[in-house]
Amino acid sequence: MPFAALDSALTGPLFATTEMHAVFSDRARLAAFIEAEAALAEAEARHGLVPSALAATIRKLNVDDFDIAAIGARTADAGVPTIPFVKAAEAMLPEKLRGSFHKGATSQDIVDTALALQMAAAFELIAADLAAIIGGLAALAKKHRRTPQVGRTLGQHASPITFGFTAAVWLAGIAESAAELPALRQRALVASLGGPVGTLAGLGDAAPDVVRDFAAILDLGETPITWHTARGRIVAVAAWLTTLIGALAKIATDVVFLSATEVGEVNEAAAAGRGGSSAMPHKQNPVSATVILAAHTAAGGHLSALTAAMAAAGQRPAGAWQSEWLSLPPLFGLVSGALREARRLATTLVVHPERMQANLALTRGLLFADAVASRLAARLGREAAHEIVEAAATVVRDSGETLAAVLAANAAIPAALRTEIAGAFDLKPAVDAAARQTDRALAADRAARRALTTGRKK
Repeated sequence: MPFAALDSALTGPLFATTEMHAVFSDRARLAAFIEAEAALAEAEARHGLVPSALAATIRKLNVDDFDIAAIGARTADAGVPTIPFVKAAEAMLPEKLRGSFHKGATSQDIVDTALALQMAAAFELIAADLAAIIGGLAALAKKHRRTPQVGRTLGQHASPITFGFTAAVWLAGIAESAAELPALRQRALVASLGGPVGTLAGLGDAAPDVVRDFAAILDLGETPITWHTARGRIVAVAAWLTTLIGALAKIATDVVFLSATEVGEVNEAAAAGRGGSSAMPHKQNPVSATVILAAHTAAGGHLSALTAAMAAAGQRPAGAWQSEWLSLPPLFGLVSGALREARRLATTLVVHPERMQANLALTRGLLFADAVASRLAARLGREAAHEIVEAAATVVRDSGETLAAVLAANAAIPAALRTEIAGAFDLKPAVDAAARQTDRALAADRAARRALTTGRKK
């Protein structure tokens, strides 16, 4: 078994998408190295630092001409893949251009700039999935905005809500993360160009202009000073990815509970070969929710490692920067698989309103205890009303009677009040309240959709 489940031919397709694998593949990384080196050469040529032909020549380099395995083997000695990459690339250039290649830059400049380019592509994939999920959840919330459902707190029946309200809460969690994406792109998608210790001494007075042009050519932002050892933007990306997976895990947790045999209010859509059991032919296990929850369990460890890597010594740390390679790409991989499965849930979830209706009756009217207490409190005071309803609830649980019947038989409640509280067992006020909140969430998700259409740096 490979060290990383995401790279396994057996388990990799379960946890990460093919598209995200491609973004963080070795080929894509080398292509980003080439793109960064070409942009550097173009920026430097504008200021007379390297021959004008260098950038075009670099852009003609083909990833397939590089021996990735050989570069990897040499990385084990060099400590960073850019060193053997630079040597291999130089060997492919005309001899008269070789001395100008990689001028003024350091390995970390190319690696971090390439990472920014890869993250830009990854964010595009994520944005597309988020848009589909938000659309699916919005449709689910709208369709079921008045479908009554049991509201549960601490695993117990509490008060009536609607399934549309449940879906709207899911929607709000995803929309919050989506709305943060433009600012995250602005912060994270920046070029890195600082040279050996971050001062760009090798580029002289032209350094600020070269940095500006380098970033612009790549459609990346620029920073006022090197971020070689200022890794907050990397942690910000990791924190956002982890929070997004957490929002998806909220949906998955609810789906697992609501699809339990004893609840049966929803289930993942059936498909041939999906969710079966090797021992129990009747099983239809929640595959999408399982993948999301596994990603959620693993994500926190990667975030913790990236946070630890912020403690970078001097102008180049030993190990801290390199440790990011072990955690950030896997986080993108995990979020891709989780988003894929959440997209499936949002667009194909099977809802059972009749089972929701049956579950509303399970506690024989106790779901309306709060509404009853509110009506009694208007005449008897809050404390007295609470005591009466609490005692009645105990009788309901012990006797099997309905709450309405127990209250009707309670001589301590004036006859006029007993008639009045009968209206507390009407579902409509609870449904109306849940529908109003659902509508608010549906209106708010428009901003999140707009955020997802924003470009790379904005």
